[in-house]
Amino acid sequence: MMTFPRTLLAGVAALTLAACATTPPAESGAATAAAAPSAAAPTTAAPATTVVTTPSALAIANAQRLAGAPGSATPAPPTPPPVPGALRSFAEVSRDHKELPGMLPLWQKDDKVLIELMPDQFDRLYFLSTNLDQGLGEGGLLAGSMGSRGRLGGPSIVMFRKVGGSVQLIARNVKYTAKAGTPEARTVAESFSDSLLASAAILSAPHPDRKSVLIEANAIFFSDLSGTASQLERAYRQPYGFDARNTSFKEVRSTADFVSFNVLAHYALARISLPAPGAPVTPPPATIPDIRSLFLGFHYSIAKLPDTPMRPRNADTRVGYFTTERWDFTTDDRRIPIVRYTNRWRLEKKDPAAAMSEPKQPIVYWIDKSVPERYRATIRDGVLEWNKAFARIGYKDAIRVEIQPDNADFNTSDIRHASIRWIMSARSSYLAIGPSLVDPRTGEILDADIGIDAMGMRSIKTYGAESVPLRPSLEFRNDAPYCTYAAEAAEHEGFAMSLLEARGTMMLDSAQSEAFLLSRLKSTTMHEVGHTLGLTHNFRASTVYTAAQLSDPDFTRQNGIAGSVMEYNAVNLALQGEKQGEFHMSTLGPYDYWAIEYGYREFAPEEETAALLRVAGRSSEPLLAFTPDGYVYYSGLDPVANTFDLGTDPLAYAERQLKLARELWQLSEQRKLEPDESYAVLRRNFSRGLFEFQQSALYTAKYIGGLTVVQDSAGSGRTPLEPVPAVKQRAALQLLADNLFAADSFRFAPSYLRKLSLTDFDINDAAELARSTPAVDIAVDQLVLNVHRAVLGSLLGPEIAQRLLNNELKVTDRNEALRLVDLYGTLHSAIFSEVTTGQDIPLIRRNLQREYVSKVTNVILRPATAMPADARALLRADARRLRDEIANRKKRDKGSPETRAHLAETLATLDDALRAPLIRQGV
Repeated sequence: MMTFPRTLLAGVAALTLAACATTPPAESGAATAAAAPSAAAPTTAAPATTVVTTPSALAIANAQRLAGAPGSATPAPPTPPPVPGALRSFAEVSRDHKELPGMLPLWQKDDKVLIELMPDQFDRLYFLSTNLDQGLGEGGLLAGSMGSRGRLGGPSIVMFRKVGGSVQLIARNVKYTAKAGTPEARTVAESFSDSLLASAAILSAPHPDRKSVLIEANAIFFSDLSGTASQLERAYRQPYGFDARNTSFKEVRSTADFVSFNVLAHYALARISLPAPGAPVTPPPATIPDIRSLFLGFHYSIAKLPDTPMRPRNADTRVGYFTTERWDFTTDDRRIPIVRYTNRWRLEKKDPAAAMSEPKQPIVYWIDKSVPERYRATIRDGVLEWNKAFARIGYKDAIRVEIQPDNADFNTSDIRHASIRWIMSARSSYLAIGPSLVDPRTGEILDADIGIDAMGMRSIKTYGAESVPLRPSLEFRNDAPYCTYAAEAAEHEGFAMSLLEARGTMMLDSAQSEAFLLSRLKSTTMHEVGHTLGLTHNFRASTVYTAAQLSDPDFTRQNGIAGSVMEYNAVNLALQGEKQGEFHMSTLGPYDYWAIEYGYREFAPEEETAALLRVAGRSSEPLLAFTPDGYVYYSGLDPVANTFDLGTDPLAYAERQLKLARELWQLSEQRKLEPDESYAVLRRNFSRGLFEFQQSALYTAKYIGGLTVVQDSAGSGRTPLEPVPAVKQRAALQLLADNLFAADSFRFAPSYLRKLSLTDFDINDAAELARSTPAVDIAVDQLVLNVHRAVLGSLLGPEIAQRLLNNELKVTDRNEALRLVDLYGTLHSAIFSEVTTGQDIPLIRRNLQREYVSKVTNVILRPATAMPADARALLRADARRLRDEIANRKKRDKGSPETRAHLAETLATLDDALRAPLIRQGV
């Protein structure tokens, strides 16, 4: 054995003492959660901390052992008393804790979890993600949801920063950049702020070997990291607050690549907020036993970022991808320094030279064990359908599907497991979502979790709730990664099922209805997987096939019913006597192959820019038609860009749907219910027909003043804005006049209306689903008025008026344009036909006429700022013309008392409006 001089041992002991005396003390006691700063209470920098060079207990023990070795004549020095405020040793703090080795080692004892941070893990970038593993079953808080873009806190690039005696979890601001080492990079660093998410006190002195320290995970994660308290308050108008004292860990894990913390978070009301008398009442959560207390399960993951960032791919407006935006201030050669990257998985061939190669790392989707076994094969088929597109660009089995075993030791919420999960809700959310998490530096997709709501499948299988609102709930419409496909499809699917049932071609629990359900599930799965591959919606893809092609089952089986699964595709319903093609999209469309080529085909770096321009340059090909979300939901300019239509002629499709709605009403009027069958089925069919009628009328109205809008760049041979031909606009206007505004548009058999009721059980079930109590009797005239009001509001609004006026400037021959006077004249003649014919005016027609007069007089008396002057003048002239027609009718009228009273009131309203002083804007 080698021996050392006593003096050397003493020197080593002294060095050990000095080495362990460099860590400042922390506040004693358990760490407390630090909430993220709010705008009202900004967090200031931590005050300077005095460094106390006190030896740790482990350092003293080591010195005693070295200095007092056997055979030593010098006794070991006495143990000094602890210094107040000194940090305890690593061994003491972690004593009796179970160690969980991994990327960030964890130490767990009961409900207390410690995180061990190495010196080189400070200021290193990690990825933080948030999932909801336990929800409310309503209000958008559904188990299986992935946090993204402000929901559940959203993903972040984070780092641990040591400040004095504490560690801060910082969300790094990586959106604004400049080339490292340049003056611009220094300026960027000083110009934009990071965000503090949480902080925790340092609990231990550094480990004697690893030099790591311990912080308490409870302090980080037992806080409202997700910002859900505000979401609850917004949804329910109650001051819910986060309660750390009753929050706990359900599970923690540490692996070589990530750590995860499954937190059961408690939110509570200190008091229940009551509305003022007469104020609108927002219902509280209905799915919990006591509205004062609720638990939500958050699954937080902190993961390594890729060692080498993926080479980003520039986005192109002609191909629909979600994008990652970065502001690059390195140069000033662009007016706006924004660069946009496509969001995509890192996919690389094992053999780049091979025409067909397996990927180095495939994209793996896990079907969560929550998915019912009977649906797993269909979902698997929907996922793997995308391999056809990847095979075309040289990838063999780019996508794989695995089933999570029941005894799996991992959670599909973990950041390394893209998944498909089953969502349960107590309300009719009809939700399917396909969000993904991306590296904000490059657009690389790191994780994705698809959620499919069980209520959607249940509603299709049972033809849905018997009493349904005229509009589905669209909670997620404005949240880009979230998709409302299932929500909006619920009414259209229900309409299709009701019609097929009424025809006798598809009965409940039949093989046909099961096939219909599974084809819908496969279509939804393909759609949501497309989102998780980076693709946005394409609301022009439904226009690429003719009606003849759509009625051919062989054609639709091979090509689908639209150009893309990323469209909100309607159910492909045949008219009576027509052949029936496939109901749903069963395979990828031509646009899907093209979009995958743009996002995932491998190119040599020096060739990529030119190659991508060639790929995107195909955008004018008819089968690759593309329109993104904004042109449908926010502008409403283009009548060809819709949700839930089919065929090359959307106007012809709208006319077909009007016929199908009338067919459903006719079949329902004639239907003889079986003994013990509920009348609610007839009420359901009435509501569904009316919903389809309204949607078709609104699509038709888009033709009036419409513009065809395309995403082309120069050189395609198409202009980006092209007025809809006047002949098409006139056809649309006449379709509305004949089917929506004509005297006989809504006439139902009285015997049918007497059957539109609900039982007590139907009322209770419907109230639970719709968050409202439906009446036993429905006001048919008011439901029809809602349809009239929606379409009239569009046709008499300032947007269509302005577009009609502007379209006159876009056509070579002014006679080729539909003019405002044509629109107002056609509406006047259709809506007030009884005034000139002398016929009696029934209730539904009186309601429509009052609505028209109300809108016209509002323009005369209180014109909107955006209403063009020509529109105001023409509507004033229309009101005067109507006033004179009613006055002439009254001289010879012998109609019903209701008709005479209605005409007298209308005449008085018009006289008052026309006598009022003219309001001139800007005066």
